[in-house]
Amino acid sequence: MDTSILIVDDEQEIRDSLSEVLTDEGFLTYTAENGAVALEMMKDIHYDIIISDIKMPELDGVTLLQKVKEQAPDTFVILVTSYGSTETAINAMRLGAIDYILKPIDFDELILRIKNIDLHKELLREVRFLRQEISAKYNYEHIIGESIAMKKMYRLIDKVAPSTSTVLVAGRSGTGKELVARAIHARSERAHRPFVAINCGAIPETLFESELFGYKKGAFTGASRDKDGVFKAAAGGTLFLDEVGEIPLQVQVKLLRVIEMREIKPLGSNTIIPINVRLIAATNRDLAKEVERGTFREDLYYRLNIIEIYLPALSERKDDIPLLVTHFVNKYNNELKRRIIGVDNEAMKSLVNYNWKGEVRELENIVERAVLLSDGDMISTEDLPSRTAESSGSGYPDNLKEASRSFERKHIVHMLEKCESDKAKVADILGIGLSSLYRKIDDLGIDSESE
Repeated sequence: MDTSILIVDDEQEIRDSLSEVLTDEGFLTYTAENGAVALEMMKDIHYDIIISDIKMPELDGVTLLQKVKEQAPDTFVILVTSYGSTETAINAMRLGAIDYILKPIDFDELILRIKNIDLHKELLREVRFLRQEISAKYNYEHIIGESIAMKKMYRLIDKVAPSTSTVLVAGRSGTGKELVARAIHARSERAHRPFVAINCGAIPETLFESELFGYKKGAFTGASRDKDGVFKAAAGGTLFLDEVGEIPLQVQVKLLRVIEMREIKPLGSNTIIPINVRLIAATNRDLAKEVERGTFREDLYYRLNIIEIYLPALSERKDDIPLLVTHFVNKYNNELKRRIIGVDNEAMKSLVNYNWKGEVRELENIVERAVLLSDGDMISTEDLPSRTAESSGSGYPDNLKEASRSFERKHIVHMLEKCESDKAKVADILGIGLSSLYRKIDDLGIDSESE
């Protein structure tokens, strides 16, 4: 074990016995005769756990706890107390102590508690790591695209994310509307709270209210237990209602009330529950036309459409297709354990000029298929479905060397923009040396400061 423990007690016998027992268990142990000495020692060494007596001269255990929380908030403090001062220890736990033990100290129990704290600390590390991974995965800078339409969308996300305003994400199916919603959440103050997504198009009409608002046991046949709806599940965070245009009219009325009153009432309950949720809705329909047809409530439409973010179709950003293809090739190389270098010129021309009715989702599926089936190290038209391979056009020069050079230049410009001209970061992401990146910038005629 590499857990470091500082034992703070004015009785040397207790310090020595605790140190001996914990050292035998494999912990790194240190001792201090009072809180003042412990604070001095903390200037030189970071301790994972501090075990401190409450009653000590110069600086007592409760005051030491308060100082530790200020100076090293990730250090856990266990307080040692006698039977007569358990109330003091309990109050100290409210101030941030992780645990307290009673004198005389049961060594076996203490070791068990320390091991539990170690496990708790490891879980906290995992949670922190997963949050960082999620944040990185859904940060808008990781949405693939450098076209004018996409850059406009990035700027809008940047402005909208810190607010609590309701957002409507519009775009065709398969364009990545949930990814935009997650990017907004990841860049908001709610990033460490839940993100709950629900596809309204997949919910049977009779279950909408129970899925959205929850229900109490016995509310209807089959309701054998209480169940939280998605509004409660997303408490403090973001609720993403995908394909919101599929919500039935009678449920739209209740949804409007929830948005206006910021409260829900589960089915079968008389209790009103206040909610604190940031709402993001998405649709592949023209809701304004749905309002005209009478299939979508006008008042709900305006409540949802405080800010609209339009996600462009691939036909509106063909320049992004080579970047998307490269991204998906890399992704499925990793997932499928393949070593595809890239896509040859004819195949890329076909992909750029194909009419992507299924949008990015269809493109990803086709690249995954090609990575899996390709017999060479480059994807060719033979690896593409016939409908795709038959596409023609001039997305890139016919000459493979010129096409590769054109794509390489675009990709480096793209990465420089994303990394705000941090060349060391770009080189690291590209997997090349910094000097190699400088040579490519010069060779390709890239103005990295102005591009």
